[in-house]
Amino acid sequence: MVEQPTKPIAEQANKSVAEQTNKSELALALGRNMNELRMQFRKYMQGKVRSLDLHLTYEMLEVMICLWRQDGVNQQLIADITLRDKSAMTYLVDNLIKRKMITRKEDERDRRNKLIYLTAEGRELQDRLQPWVAEMYDRATAGVDASSLVNGQALIECMIKNLAT
Repeated sequence: MVEQPTKPIAEQANKSVAEQTNKSELALALGRNMNELRMQFRKYMQGKVRSLDLHLTYEMLEVMICLWRQDGVNQQLIADITLRDKSAMTYLVDNLIKRKMITRKEDERDRRNKLIYLTAEGRELQDRLQPWVAEMYDRATAGVDASSLVNGQALIECMIKNLAT
């Protein structure tokens, strides 16, 4: 006697399809929300930079923030951190050099490598803007516990890894 599939098995199959659709929709919403968060960060910092009458783009500010964390790094590392390609990074670095915020120096250990350093003006900008950067992240994470941030970061890293392989 051959058993016919029971209704619960069919319902489970439909549930699985529904969960996958829901999972896809949730992933789409997460991606959209990450984009929105980035846009809000940009808007917040552009307002602060504009209030000081500085002529820096958000992308330039991202480069500066990298250097505030670690000065004297190569251009490729900054490009990797800010998710920019080489040509875009060269353009940003050149513009920041023109504004006297950074300098480009030859690496003494490897002359092919150029290291990027803050100038006095770049450090002064850090003193003026770093409190606003901290304020922005404090406002963004108000009411969010650290474990939620750790879990969110792990989730996004897992999704990135899934797509990269």
